Amino acid sequence: MRFTNKVALITAAANGIGRATAEIMVREGATVIAVDNHQGRLEEAMASLKRSGCADGRLADALAPAEVDGLVADVVKEHGAIDILVNAVGGSTVIANPQVTTEQMSFADWQKLIAFNLDGTFLVTHAVIPQMRRQRSGKIVNLASIAGRGLSVNSSSAYAAAKGGIIAFTRKLAHELGPDNINVNAIAPSVTLTERIRPHWEKRSQAAQAEEIERTPLRRVALPEDQARVICFLASADADFVTGLTIDVTGGV
Repeated sequence: MRFTNKVALITAAANGIGRATAEIMVREGATVIAVDNHQGRLEEAMASLKRSGCADGRLADALAPAEVDGLVADVVKEHGAIDILVNAVGGSTVIANPQVTTEQMSFADWQKLIAFNLDGTFLVTHAVIPQMRRQRSGKIVNLASIAGRGLSVNSSSAYAAAKGGIIAFTRKLAHELGPDNINVNAIAPSVTLTERIRPHWEKRSQAAQAEEIERTPLRRVALPEDQARVICFLASADADFVTGLTIDVTGGV
């Protein structure tokens, strides 16, 4: 039980990688604060999480500063600590064509992708840092992407720039917070069949799917649980001497 007596705040926890992470942590003893901006999805997730352990659902927009500050203050007041933060808000499908080229991309879509992938991670982290400093402990795990390494052939330049920003943010923050015994790490997933990505995957031709699988040494695409297991490692005591690292969870791509 790696997370006994730990309070874990997980954003975008109602589905995808956030949900898979919440499921593991709650089974392993954490009090999971599951945050999402969609009430229906959150209620469904909470029904499952509460069957496995201690979970508390919070409806909030991670991109709204006042909501984030209020959320964190309430969690600290009610639970007394925030031991783990998983910033799972982000993705490429917030615009109509996630594969749009730079030449074809509108400035509005550029701004939307940058904000969706960077702002929420900054805002929630910014709100949580004072509590972790008071505790002199904490684990922060961010979600980057292999697009941030320039390794995704199906992502836009804005998504690559945003996820590259997450990698740089993670490294810089690890240096800032290390003296307070706060670990900051990230994962960089390849194609992962979350609820949002699966429809886009299924629209690809069989040849395109086969090409993606062929270039992956483990010969499959990832499931949310593949990413969640690495997040949980980084959030656990097993990674107490790991900080500033972004782990590529890509099947070997």
